[in-house]
Amino acid sequence: MKKIKRMMKKRCLLILMFALVLTGFYSCKEPPFLENARLEFSTHLMQFDTVFSTIGSSVQPLIVYNRNENPVKISVRLGGSPSCFSFNIDGTSGPVVRDIEIAAKDSVKMFVKVTINPNGGNTPFLVTDSLIFSCGNTIQEVDLLAFGQDAHFIIADKKIGNIPYKIVAAEYENITWENDKPYVIYGYAVVDSTAKLTIEKGCRIYFHKNSGLWVYKDGNLQVKGTKDEPVKFQGDRLDSWTWLPNDYAQWDRIWLNESTANHSIEYAVISHAFIGIQVETLGDFKGNKLILKNTIIKNNERNAILARAYNIDAENCLIFNQGASSLELSIGNFDFKHITIANYFEGGRKNPALHLTNNYKIENQIFIGNTQGYFTNCIIDGNLVNEISTSKTDNADLNYRFENCAVKQESHLNSNFMDCLRNINPQFENVSKNEYQLKSTSPLIGKGKPGIGVFLDLDGNTRKTPPDIGAYESE
Repeated sequence: MKKIKRMMKKRCLLILMFALVLTGFYSCKEPPFLENARLEFSTHLMQFDTVFSTIGSSVQPLIVYNRNENPVKISVRLGGSPSCFSFNIDGTSGPVVRDIEIAAKDSVKMFVKVTINPNGGNTPFLVTDSLIFSCGNTIQEVDLLAFGQDAHFIIADKKIGNIPYKIVAAEYENITWENDKPYVIYGYAVVDSTAKLTIEKGCRIYFHKNSGLWVYKDGNLQVKGTKDEPVKFQGDRLDSWTWLPNDYAQWDRIWLNESTANHSIEYAVISHAFIGIQVETLGDFKGNKLILKNTIIKNNERNAILARAYNIDAENCLIFNQGASSLELSIGNFDFKHITIANYFEGGRKNPALHLTNNYKIENQIFIGNTQGYFTNCIIDGNLVNEISTSKTDNADLNYRFENCAVKQESHLNSNFMDCLRNINPQFENVSKNEYQLKSTSPLIGKGKPGIGVFLDLDGNTRKTPPDIGAYESE
């Protein structure tokens, strides 16, 4: 009897274990694919900003959500054939991808790109298509829209050291860039010795990563923007989802070497470079200068202007948000009038807005020379306690003078500062919106030095007597 009971007990135990295994098997089994399911998308309109013909765009993401309790199996295709758009979903490229599985309450990411063919015109044109998603008999679409534009493409075909370049003005050539199409530069566009490059009003110059404009020694640059049609220098990343206002160092720099003729930049906007303008004597100093007028230099990772053994005359310029010194001036004659420097860079800047010195170092070599700096009716402000610094060696002169300037400086000003205002809020119109005009209550109104030969402000307004301090004249 006991033996029969033990056998019955074992049999019950085996039946129970089998039932548990069977229950676990069915509980782990995936539910069936849901047919005719509806999907959700991170957006129903993917819009690409201006895309230059033939070079494509930055890739944009699209997330496809399955909010259902069951998994789904979908297919994706482009509506147009052929299409300027392309996509990749779950590691597989289009124009048609089938049987993509999305688990219940899960999502899959896809990436979309557009490459636009030239149309031979200067006017931006519109390109459209759609992504078509199928789940059984359920069809859904995501619209695709891009603005395209033809451009002059300057692509490096030579290399010196690690610098790829293309000569855009050869020796003794006089080349003019007209405002017919944008200029897109890959590598360095080089103006060779004895050559001249003139950039006409309204030109838009776009640089790829690590690219720039290099005017070699004895070359010459003339930038001829106007108030209504400035010349713009910036990076070529124009898609809004990848571009941010503080996305610095999208390109390298404008690099000007010594020459027998003055370089001139007037009414330009230079933004989002590693260094805005670098002026530098490579060999023998030839006495030329950079004449810089009515120009905005903004949002650069290092300096707005880096000068080494050079002369600069500048007036009516707005310079804001650099990751190091806005002006790094070493050896030469520097004359700045009605300049607004507002360096509120938020990336932990340590360098003052203005650094003036009679020496600089490249690798292990130190260069020393006489330096003179004159600043009249300028604002030098920022988020550091001291926004001006000077350094000097005993082997050369360092002379400087600030007249009728508004300066951010913790210590009392010495005799080199004449009629200057210290640690006074300029009362800019709206710093968060980069509006550096003066409010009507600004203490800088009417505090400038008159008779210095700057008759209009950066906005083209007539200066009063006495004028306001800075690049802008109040109404």
